Amino acid sequence: MNHRVGNYAFSLFVVSLAGYQGRSENAAAATPEYRLRFFHTHTNERLDIVYRRGATYVPEALAALDHYLRDHRTGDVRHFDPRLFDLLHDLIASLHDSNSEIHVVCGYRTLWSNEVLRTRSAHTGVARHSLHLLAEAIDIRIPGIPPSMVRDAALALHRGGVGYYGASDFVHVDLGRVRRW
Repeated sequence: MNHRVGNYAFSLFVVSLAGYQGRSENAAAATPEYRLRFFHTHTNERLDIVYRRGATYVPEALAALDHYLRDHRTGDVRHFDPRLFDLLHDLIASLHDSNSEIHVVCGYRTLWSNEVLRTRSAHTGVARHSLHLLAEAIDIRIPGIPPSMVRDAALALHRGGVGYYGASDFVHVDLGRVRRW
């Protein structure tokens, strides 16, 4: 092989490798990050977290979210279905305020906590077989946005159950069948 041709081929390989690395870095920079910001109304904890990059969920972030959304009465933790976080992300986006902080009224509930709430009075609206027990539901409010607007936006997504508790100033969203109350 001619020395000059060999150097030219090597130079092309280096340039093409540099171009490939540049595309890889650009692709990583273009990968969308899915961020949620929370304030828990019972624990006063805040969480600002990227839970997904592109199509890949971040395991450490999901573990942090599971802990954050634990039953605040017992401290018990259950793994949340990450599709609930996608639902919240899309809900916030549909309200045209991706920087909104979601105020968590209730995340996961143990059977004990659910029964305490359910039997508190006849009109609590707490279901015996609540999806909170499966870590597939969350009760929220978004400061500055009326709960009726949050409800309407959640209903428009057609992605699960939506409960409206106007008197208590929160909305329930879950991953169950599409329904409303």
